[in-house]
Amino acid sequence: MMKTTAKKKVVLAYSGGLDTSVILKWLVNKGYDVVCFVGNVGQKDDFEAIKMKALETGASKVYIEDLREEFVTDFVFPALRGNASYEGRYFLGTALARPLLAKRQVEIAEKEKTEYVAHGATGKGNDQVRFELTYYALNPNIKVISPWKDPEFLAEFKGRSDLISYAKKWRIPVKATAGKPYSEDENLMHISHESGILEDPMFRPPENLFTVTTSPQRAPDEETIIEIHFKDGYPIQVVNKNDGTIKARPLELFMYLNELGSKNGIGRVDMIENRFIGIKSRGIYEAPGAAILWLAHRDIEGIAMDKEVMHLRDMLTPKFSELIYNGFWFSPEMDFLMCAFNKSQEAIDGKVILSLYKGNINVIGRESPTSLYDPELSSMEVEGGFDATDSRGFININAIRLKAHNLVLRKRRPYDWRKKKQ
Repeated sequence: MMKTTAKKKVVLAYSGGLDTSVILKWLVNKGYDVVCFVGNVGQKDDFEAIKMKALETGASKVYIEDLREEFVTDFVFPALRGNASYEGRYFLGTALARPLLAKRQVEIAEKEKTEYVAHGATGKGNDQVRFELTYYALNPNIKVISPWKDPEFLAEFKGRSDLISYAKKWRIPVKATAGKPYSEDENLMHISHESGILEDPMFRPPENLFTVTTSPQRAPDEETIIEIHFKDGYPIQVVNKNDGTIKARPLELFMYLNELGSKNGIGRVDMIENRFIGIKSRGIYEAPGAAILWLAHRDIEGIAMDKEVMHLRDMLTPKFSELIYNGFWFSPEMDFLMCAFNKSQEAIDGKVILSLYKGNINVIGRESPTSLYDPELSSMEVEGGFDATDSRGFININAIRLKAHNLVLRKRRPYDWRKKKQ
């Protein structure tokens, strides 16, 4: 009697959308035993419905994992302590969620005793890199199935219409309409909108595109005053001074800031960014809680962090942000930077008071038990132990190399070297 060859098992990162639903069926039709993994990182989905859809489409098992607390404590807050923002504007919501999802996917693959994982990220975007670099960093022996880079898959699916036809053929229910002619990615930290009609950089997004934040014009005509408390650079409490609400647990704290920011029209960003693979793309983001938290954290550092430490850290932040964006969360260089940031955040303690009003976040006060700010030294009215005449020598010493540089230039260029030669 011939032995039946066991199917290869693969763990698929599944969302229930058109792409991953088609990929699930395509893998099943190719003979794989597909285990679906759905990570809850704060997206507003019906997870039970997604599970049923995966099973009906052919999955042998479905994991629904609530990763929200881990997302905030192990990814969002460490990014905050390094003030990460890609190209100075994007708070990296998607980029921070991907390594968490890929990490859990690898863990499930190990639990299921398989070396295969799959994802539905396209061959032009950043997510393919983020998923796959994490897979390989955490399990060097992993085997990755990436359909959107597979010649056989690409020959069958040229675009969205082919995906929809395949779904109809195999009776896979999909919500593919022209209602939202752009793509979205949502999690606790943000929602992103890109592609489709948004690819025209001059196109102003309609108000109905924004699904998280209230329009600043329609936000309440009353400011919300809040306090955010920090310990070692971590946010530990939010106090709403208007109504006395207090939130302290990391997940609840972050969700509450999202709620307050959303109500007050805060956190919208429209930008052209540089993808890792070299293509420029337009992204429209809504990140209300992150926008509030990032500003507050930067402000408490102003009073509690040493000048030279701050300036060195600020030199590292762009690289830190780039590493997150490009998918290098689990890398030796990231470990190195995290050690530096952990040191920089020692004694970054205190509270920041902010006003939220019609799309604006204004810092209106701060205090710290580890403050390095001395009102007497800073005062223009009080001498406070500082001898102003010492500044003459300080300036003279710093001017020595400037004088020398200027004299050399004048010898080499007798004309006014600051003007272009006529």
